[in-house]
Amino acid sequence: MFHASVPSRMVGGSDISLLLDQLAHCCSRPRYAFMLLTLIADVARPDGSAGPLVRVEDGLVPLRDWLCDALTPMGQRDPRRLALIERVREELRANGQILGDTEADAKLVHDEVQVRVRASGKTNLSRAASELVKAGLLKRHYQGYRVDHLNRGAQRQAVYTLTGRARALVSSRPGPPRTNAPARQGDLFAS
Repeated sequence: MFHASVPSRMVGGSDISLLLDQLAHCCSRPRYAFMLLTLIADVARPDGSAGPLVRVEDGLVPLRDWLCDALTPMGQRDPRRLALIERVREELRANGQILGDTEADAKLVHDEVQVRVRASGKTNLSRAASELVKAGLLKRHYQGYRVDHLNRGAQRQAVYTLTGRARALVSSRPGPPRTNAPARQGDLFAS
C-alpha cells in the first residue's frame, strides 16, 4: 500500500547501472549510446581503445563503418527505413537499373540502401560519440596517414577509447589458467 519513493538519481549500484544512469542524463539517445559503447567494448583492446581498423573475417574495415553496419539491423522495421527501401526501388526502376530478375533486383536495392544507411549512420554515430566525449565516457582521436591528430582528414581513421564508467564494459581477457594447488614456501604466484 505504501511505496518508498524512488530517488531520481541512483545513490549506489553496479558499474553498469551507474553507467546507464549517466547515459540517461547526458545523451539524447541513451539506448543508442549504450549500444555504441557496448560494440566498441566488444572490439576494444585491454586498454579500452578500438580502431582504427576492425578485423572482419579475412579483411580489415574502418571502425566507423563496422559500427554503422553493426547498428544497421536495429532499424529494420523503422517506417523511415521501409520508406527508404521503397524510394530506392522506385529510383532504380525509373533509371532502368532493375532488370526484372527478383533476386538480382533485391541485391541491387539492398546494396544501395546499405550505402545510404551507412552514410546517415555515420552522422548518428558522430553525434552520439560527441555526446559521449562531453560526458567523459569516450575519448576520440584519428590515426593513420602521416600523423595522429585530434581532427579527421588526410586519410586518418577514428580511434575510440572507453573512459570513466564505460571502462566497465571492457571484458577482461582470460589469463593463464590458475591451479588450485596450495602455495608452498618459496613459490612465487602472480595474484
